[in-house]
Amino acid sequence: MSTPRPPVIIIGMSRSGTSMLTRMLDDLGLFVGSKVTDNHEAIFFRDLNDWLLTQCSGGLENPGVIKYLLGDDEARALYGDFIKFSMKTPRAMSFLGLTKYLRYGTPARLDIPWGWKDPRNTFTLSFWLDIFPDAKVIHIYRHPLDIINSLRTRRKRGLARLGDRHAGFLLKPLYLLYLVRKFIGGRRVFVDLRGASLEEGFILWEEYMKEARGHVARMGKRAIEVKYEYFLDNPSDVLKTLAEFCGLEAGKGEIEKAAPEVNKSRGYAFLKDPELKSYSLDIAARLGNYGY
Repeated sequence: MSTPRPPVIIIGMSRSGTSMLTRMLDDLGLFVGSKVTDNHEAIFFRDLNDWLLTQCSGGLENPGVIKYLLGDDEARALYGDFIKFSMKTPRAMSFLGLTKYLRYGTPARLDIPWGWKDPRNTFTLSFWLDIFPDAKVIHIYRHPLDIINSLRTRRKRGLARLGDRHAGFLLKPLYLLYLVRKFIGGRRVFVDLRGASLEEGFILWEEYMKEARGHVARMGKRAIEVKYEYFLDNPSDVLKTLAEFCGLEAGKGEIEKAAPEVNKSRGYAFLKDPELKSYSLDIAARLGNYGY
């Protein structure tokens, strides 16, 4: 068996283009998991990240509390050993698939370009670097008001599940029972509550940016940062750079085939919304700190 390769860990806030980027790298040859969500998140590593954040009573909207685990050397080491063990159990088949599990036994022994995407990685990254010290990192970021707008849309859709659209003497109770099993039993959330407020959503974006850029600065050449809007305008160039960074043998034809999947109209879409456009002027100085 060849020498194991360190993973490529993709970070960035939800709705920043992480799914688009991961899907394209998957098409170009980066193994990102056998079983992934609709957002192209490897379920195995997403569940591990969820578990890590749960230990500190955190989640996607309150990820900073992971600092309590990272600051506890004894717990950090023991949790790391536990995670390493979990990657050797049959649960790892969710990521590896049966064939790769029988061959490698754990993602840590993969000798092909591989990695995973999860917004939670932004805050759990230091923990993963304990396990994979030579890992590479890709950070993709997007204008915060487009992210907030997307979160608000998802919030409305989530709350609609609890509305009256399925009202009825028989149908409504059955539908609510389904939601109880899916959301309470599955520990899922209906909405992104912080994103309901423009200011709170922006603060959350700043938290993710500060954490991600701290990682990028510390990791030097082992990290690369991608601006979502630049990616939309220059998909071929960005994909070529990322393919080389990930060690993928993707030819020009493959890259040019993947590039048209980019939807350029999604860049700065918030400008079509008067409320968001007005708010962007209010926070212009703060946006300028991030190149916007």
